[in-house]
Amino acid sequence: MLGGSPPAPPDPPRPPVPDRTPEPDYRSIYAAITTERFSIPAVNLRRIDPRYLRREVAYPRADEPGTIVVDTAARYAYLVLQGGRAMRYGIAVGRDQAFNLTGDAFVERKAAWPNWRPTPEMVAREPQRYGHLRHGMPGGGRNPLGARALYLYQDGYDTYYRLHGTVEPWTIGTMASAGCIRLINQDIVDLYQRVPIGTRVVILPTDASVA
Repeated sequence: MLGGSPPAPPDPPRPPVPDRTPEPDYRSIYAAITTERFSIPAVNLRRIDPRYLRREVAYPRADEPGTIVVDTAARYAYLVLQGGRAMRYGIAVGRDQAFNLTGDAFVERKAAWPNWRPTPEMVAREPQRYGHLRHGMPGGGRNPLGARALYLYQDGYDTYYRLHGTVEPWTIGTMASAGCIRLINQDIVDLYQRVPIGTRVVILPTDASVA
């Protein structure tokens, strides 16, 4: 080469930026809520696997911000945020995969301290457990839907599939429900206030996962 200096070598690839999100204050996040119509007790954190507690995380999929993505295989629900981030909540899913909805749905109704009524299929399947509740149960601290419910519809029809709270927070991370998605009451209250009617919900099949 005539004259001049040789070209500088290319810059080495940059290592991935670590997630520097601080550890949440879970004692505060899952403390008792006494400002509700019915009190929500504090969560016994020793009974829940820490990986299923609420936190903001990096999100690899290209879903639009504001979308809820339910990862039934990993037992997480994600609320997609801006900038490749998401709020992640631990969930419990249906005991039988045949009861689980998949695909796209939309939140067409929201309710605080919702009433609950078992479906006819639930009554027929377990009449001793659900028969006396066939006419419904009012909202409250013992209601299986917990403090909040998001009602999912497809093509304008109720799927009878809900994202809702629970009176059994220790079941989060398991296959425990009758088919719907349950969250810790403090988490469903948080999610409920973040999403409007019309929110798109993507329920991944059990052979797919976000990560």
